[in-house]
Amino acid sequence: MRVAVVGGGIAGLSAAFHLAQGGAEPVVLEGSPQVGGKLRRERLGDLTIDVGAEGMLARRPEATDLTHAVGLGDDIVAPEPIPSLVWSRGQLRALPPTIMGVPSDLGALASSGLLQRPLASHAAPVPDEDVSVAQFVADRLGREVVDRLVEPLLGGVYAGYADRLSLQAAAPVIASLGPDLLAGARQRASEPKPPGPALVGLRGGIGRLPQAVVDVGGFEVRTGATVRGIRRDGSGWELVVGPTTAATRERFDAVVMAAPAPAASRLLAEAAPRAAFALAGLDYASMVVVGFLLEGADLPSGTGFLVPPVESTQIKAATFSSRKWRWLAESAGGATVVRTSLGRVGETATLQRDDATLVDLALSDLRSIVEPAGTVGSVSATVVQRWGGGLPQYEVGHRDLVRTVTDDVATVPGLEVCGAAYEGVGIAAVVATGRAAAERTLAG
Repeated sequence: MRVAVVGGGIAGLSAAFHLAQGGAEPVVLEGSPQVGGKLRRERLGDLTIDVGAEGMLARRPEATDLTHAVGLGDDIVAPEPIPSLVWSRGQLRALPPTIMGVPSDLGALASSGLLQRPLASHAAPVPDEDVSVAQFVADRLGREVVDRLVEPLLGGVYAGYADRLSLQAAAPVIASLGPDLLAGARQRASEPKPPGPALVGLRGGIGRLPQAVVDVGGFEVRTGATVRGIRRDGSGWELVVGPTTAATRERFDAVVMAAPAPAASRLLAEAAPRAAFALAGLDYASMVVVGFLLEGADLPSGTGFLVPPVESTQIKAATFSSRKWRWLAESAGGATVVRTSLGRVGETATLQRDDATLVDLALSDLRSIVEPAGTVGSVSATVVQRWGGGLPQYEVGHRDLVRTVTDDVATVPGLEVCGAAYEGVGIAAVVATGRAAAERTLAG
């Protein structure tokens, strides 16, 4: 069975890997010059660092299973066990223990000074219908908890806003705490934790994973291969692939659509119109990662900091990467690697600034937050990575949107979808969608 996998991000590569393992002949068609999607490494001075995702959940097996399967299992590493910080009201403060922003230790919360008002808890039933994360939490714990705790954590995952993000799809763990959020958070925090770290990375960077999948996967990969059209052709599929002036038509027995929602919507308009219409309504956030190689830096204790939107800085987070990952500290010698991120949903103008301006903006914020308590030192190298339309927004009603897509696609023989648009934006969740799409294709 010859299968076209449209999109060479980690979802498409996961699908192709498992298709090949099952005896199919997948062909990955990727329009850009390289595979990997949001898993990418770039040079920073003499170093190579991740400029996309840099960690994956270890307590969900799909991503680590794939890592082991492609021979990188021995390079899985845990981050240093150092907490993160929050920039709030002119000060870096310890991030107290929370369940996705819901406080689980009121003593640590009080010590952090993050909240100015006494915390008042109001129990209320968990609604059957979907609501925004902000509405659900604010109704029970007040708006300040949303602004100072929930927003920075959600922003780090989705680059979105709690007032728009879906409770059911973006923060089901908060809903699972029940009517009394504080009691639920304390109970959850008291439960035994699985052994080992919750998050892991790869020595050398998570960006190594996509090429490793290609190297051992036993499937064909074509980069610079833009898919321009898809249609059912008898019992199979015909795809139009390549530049507009020299496009070719190819036949496949099945298609796995692993492209982001905007491209998937265009390509599925004829074969699965209801799915295409739903995908057209899925918004994306654009963001920028600006990395710095610093000499003589003296940074606050912690692996970095988050910034809530109410602080109105340009950067929304900074990771002290060479403190978080020992392998990077060893590679950097005495230098320090810091990654900053800019941009939330609706802030597309951020990407339109030139590299020098983005570096200046990020460095200015970094200095104003770190100094005078510490020092940023001098900058010896920078790297700028733009992610246009990088993160899908799981807004209120997202589960209904996904159900519409999957129900429509299920009626079309030989068609499957996968990717970050559906069941989670983390690497493990995305890899899982690719594997599931491959399994359904093989079973079909």
